[in-house]
Amino acid sequence: MSETNETPQATAQPAESDVTVQSDAQDTPDTHDAQNARDAAVPTTDAGTPITDLRPDIDLDDPRLGLKIAAERLSIVRYVFLVQIEDGIASAGQRASLEYADAVLIGWPDEHSDEVVDLRDDQLRTVVEQMQLMEQYIGRFSTMERNGDVDGMTDTLIRVTERVAEVRRLYQPDFALPTFAEIRRVVQDEWDEDMGKIDPQESDPTAGEIARESAEEDRQQEVEA
Repeated sequence: MSETNETPQATAQPAESDVTVQSDAQDTPDTHDAQNARDAAVPTTDAGTPITDLRPDIDLDDPRLGLKIAAERLSIVRYVFLVQIEDGIASAGQRASLEYADAVLIGWPDEHSDEVVDLRDDQLRTVVEQMQLMEQYIGRFSTMERNGDVDGMTDTLIRVTERVAEVRRLYQPDFALPTFAEIRRVVQDEWDEDMGKIDPQESDPTAGEIARESAEEDRQQEVEA
């Protein structure tokens, strides 16, 4: 019987070019579209920098993110306003505007606190609407700051605070927030009391008062003559 010498068949190994082709095949158009969609969903700065690069501490998918951002934005606006009015004697309106912001920010909860509730989809849409309005007012506030319009800033701080208050009411419905009207009444009473403590006789005389005093002295001299 003759023996048949058979050469074993080697296991075929994929060529490098085959691996490349297989890898490219896995990157389907659907994969690229999904990645592009995720990238497009991340807000960017005017320079094109993704917000998440500047703020790695925030999660854009967190439904409670609005609570965190609202407090941060109001805190910045409040500080800018305080710098504008701290050198002089603040009017009752300026004091009320500042104290309203303070009242809304006081005891602000962490977004993951048990005091914060989860919102429905319609409530989340309301949060977005309030935040958009807030940003519009902040844009106006910045313009007024550049123009030195303190009266305009006073009113606009109130508008920003109102929007932030609405956001907090949604996330923390059990926390009682005052209205601006309530704050204004209290501040006005305090301001009137403070102004009443100033003795008007100790203030610098006006031109009219000087004229009257001069005329009175002239008459007195005529009588003595």
